[in-house]
Amino acid sequence: MTISEQINEDIKTAMKAREASKLSALRDVKSKLMLEMTKEGADGSVDDAGAMKVLNKLYKQRIEAATIYKEQGRDDLFEEEMSQAVIIKAYLPEQMSSEDLRTHMEEIIARVGAVSMADIGKVMGVASKELSGKADGKAINEMVRAILG
Repeated sequence: MTISEQINEDIKTAMKAREASKLSALRDVKSKLMLEMTKEGADGSVDDAGAMKVLNKLYKQRIEAATIYKEQGRDDLFEEEMSQAVIIKAYLPEQMSSEDLRTHMEEIIARVGAVSMADIGKVMGVASKELSGKADGKAINEMVRAILG
């Protein structure tokens, strides 16, 4: 079952269980997936890799919005954003630990033959493809800079 199909099934379940917050989050995900399917150059479907990109983006947006609401003292909106972020995160793969990320990055750096910060582009290209969905791009970049720097 693809991620899109799973989202559709979970929407039905949330409707039957009358889970308003979960339903709202899943409908937002579905609408973004539909936009991805119908954008120019798309073939009318979204593979799991494309769905992961959409989910990651939505998750980050929810966390950023929650942070802003917390800073502004809007605890009601903060709680809503965080609950939706938790729902979206359930569809994302488990993020790599810092130790696992370091191990993978050292292996990629050795394979690419990077020796200085000038090689960061080559490393980031390979790492972004291999670790897509498993580690945040910012965390990958910071780890590469720590190892090469």
